[in-house]
Amino acid sequence: MPTLRHRALSVLQQPDPDRKAELARAIASGLPSGSALALEEPAGLPGRPQRPALAGHTQVKQRSIATPQGRAILLHALAHIELNAIDLAADAVWRFAGMPDAFYEDWAQVAREEALHFQLLRDHLQGLGYRYGDFPAHNALWEMAERTRHDVLARVALVPRTMEARGLDASPAVRQKLVSVGDEAGAAIIDIILRDEIGHVAVGNRWYGWLCAQRGLEPVATYAELSRTYQAPRLRGPFNLPARKAAGFSETELQALAAGQPAGLCS
Repeated sequence: MPTLRHRALSVLQQPDPDRKAELARAIASGLPSGSALALEEPAGLPGRPQRPALAGHTQVKQRSIATPQGRAILLHALAHIELNAIDLAADAVWRFAGMPDAFYEDWAQVAREEALHFQLLRDHLQGLGYRYGDFPAHNALWEMAERTRHDVLARVALVPRTMEARGLDASPAVRQKLVSVGDEAGAAIIDIILRDEIGHVAVGNRWYGWLCAQRGLEPVATYAELSRTYQAPRLRGPFNLPARKAAGFSETELQALAAGQPAGLCS
């Protein structure tokens, strides 16, 4: 009988972006999680299309959003992030055995929502005359997934609570850029993404807290240690403190960010 973990692995293996999103949205709730199963990792994860070409983060060009191509490059970058987010959620489901059933249900729901985000951005990009794959993209999100593949605590600390939380901070500025060039449809997509991403980061915060409690660890000090160990990017403002609060960051963390002193919370 198929389990959530088997279905998630199928999503992760799928190289075609459109099919990957369809499979992710089709993961049914209520399947047995398969928590106790020891699944062997297949070669070639994650499945990737031939395009876009992947480049270093600093090598990916940015253009003025005032031009049609510049707006398309921005939307393409966002679509690429969401496609990676499907893989990150699917990887969390299949990779980490022995977690409570609710862990797998949570990340399966995240995968479904990330797939919707990708489809919305892909379709909007196509409305501008471009396709996903037309521009180079970076691989920073998946690189962090690779570094944290052996420890579920590091994964939830440094992917949803760090990499994806940066999206909460960036969303207001991205939305304003789209509004400034009259792209109200694009801005509406950002609203949907921000709403859902608050929930996704909250899932990361919830399981981070649960794992810290299970292991007898102090969350803030542990986060700082994990950030150093796994070379997480430094936290840089401006910070979307209301969104971070809604996503479950502690008052200690929020106060440090508000004071511009996140040094204890990052590498």
